[in-house]
Amino acid sequence: MRYIRKGDEPESFTAWKERQKNRGNPLTWKAFRRRVTVKNDVYDALLWEQGYVCCYCGMQITRDTSHFEHFKPKSNITYAHQVLDYRNLLVSCKGESEDSEESEEEHRVPVHCGHKKDKWYDEQLMVSPLDVNCASFFRYSASGEILPTDEPDKQEAAKTTIEKLGLDIEKLRLIRSAAIDGALLAIEGLTDEEIQRFSQDFEQLNDQGKYQPFCFAIAYILKQYFVT
Repeated sequence: MRYIRKGDEPESFTAWKERQKNRGNPLTWKAFRRRVTVKNDVYDALLWEQGYVCCYCGMQITRDTSHFEHFKPKSNITYAHQVLDYRNLLVSCKGESEDSEESEEEHRVPVHCGHKKDKWYDEQLMVSPLDVNCASFFRYSASGEILPTDEPDKQEAAKTTIEKLGLDIEKLRLIRSAAIDGALLAIEGLTDEEIQRFSQDFEQLNDQGKYQPFCFAIAYILKQYFVT
């Protein structure tokens, strides 16, 4: 998980909400979803500010491979007033299991991230990607595991978040491991200074405004073992 710095909501989104209010129409999620142009503007803005990676696992995403995520669930009456609050909107990967020989219904069961989280939210135990210190709650191993930090005051929240979002399922471990292996292969023969620059690159957006998939896990491993 990496920190997501929220920007201003798209002007079209603000204007649409104002029109709804002025016309006496309710501001509902269903009404928003029907406004395709506005919806796409919001989607593109969220993808851009996240660097086109899932808000939770860091997998690379597009419109087709992701969904709107309400950090504080829209199904919870407590947060009903935040359903159309741009600060509560993120984009998560679809979190489905790998295709298999099982039935279509079985192999499409969401197993991680936003769809896995579903209606769950706990203010004390959910690590938020909107928290500037969210990355400090987690550790990673070279084999692709995501683990709670060693810091005692953060362990319970980290452990619960990993469990509730399915962040350490085998599918994600294997993909993270492959990404880490690729980075380790790329630094073979590099000087310490070159490895330092290489590590920093994983924390920066590329020319297309995108982060490398699982960039925070890779950066963690490089800093932990190779960057002084």
